[in-house]
Order: sequence, then C-alpha cells, then structure tokens
Amino acid sequence: MSANPYKPPTANVDDLNTDAVQEIRILSVQGRIGRLRYLAYTTVGSFVIMIAAGILGGILSMFFGPLVTPIVIVLAYIPLIVFSIMMMIQRSHDMDWSGWMCFLSIVPFAGLIWLFKSGTQGENTYGAPPPPNTLAVKILAFAPLILIVLLAAIAIPQYQEYVRRAQEMQQAE
Repeated sequence: MSANPYKPPTANVDDLNTDAVQEIRILSVQGRIGRLRYLAYTTVGSFVIMIAAGILGGILSMFFGPLVTPIVIVLAYIPLIVFSIMMMIQRSHDMDWSGWMCFLSIVPFAGLIWLFKSGTQGENTYGAPPPPNTLAVKILAFAPLILIVLLAAIAIPQYQEYVRRAQEMQQAE
C-alpha cells in the first residue's frame, strides 16, 4: 500500500500558542492596549488626578491662600499628560504604529483616530494582542457618556423651568 499524497502533515505544532495575550502594563510605553481599555484608563486617570488636585488644592489654600489652588491644579496635570501619552503610545502599538505617531494628535480631530481605528488582529510588531475587555473596563469606558446623559436629563428640565419662570416675570412687569 502506497502513502496517500493528500494526507495532511503530522508535524507537532503544540508549542505554538495562538491564544496568547499580553499583560497590561499601565505605567509603561511597552505593549498594546485596546480602544475601550484606552478610553477607560484615560478617563479614570483624569478623574483621579482632578479629584486629588482639587482636594490637595483646597487643603493647601486653607494654609497658604487661594492662589495655591490653581498652581496645584496646573502641576497635577503634568502627571496626567505623561500618563495619557503613555497610554496613547500603547494604543498606537495596538494599531501597529510607532509611538512617535502620537505627535499626530496635535492636529485637530486627528486624536479621534486612537478611539475609532481598531487594533491589529493577532500578534503584530509590538507583541501579542491585549487581553479581552472585562465588564469593569466596559463600564468605565462608557461611564462618561452615561454621566453626560444623566446630567442632561437633570439640567434640561431645570433650564426649561428657569426659562418659563423668567418669561412669567417679564410678562408680570
């Protein structure tokens, strides 16, 4: 009996792990990060820095005067900018771009590329893909949008009531 020429090869390929994902490195410029995780981490980072700067500025203003608060807030944005750039570099890596492409975000509206362009499927030049998004990441990514909708649901009726009362006051005069 002769060998079948159409038989698939029988090489051992168990050492190839195609389901590998990269660990998330928050304070690094190495690795990859997906769109939702990028949005969630930068949102949480912004809120943490704003709250910490507000609290620290408020406490210091009690001892050194009200001029300290704006200085503290401006100084607090330095780590926020560094963190945002680090996340943008990782997001660039996910799209198989160099981290130097972050300079493109200086162009108006070009920064939206990092939110809307999907990352490369599978492994790329910068490593394995990021892990799948957890429920917490999804919630944190959409929290600002939900917050805006809730605030609008409260503010719009209040504004309409204000306009109605102002018109009544004008008519009463």
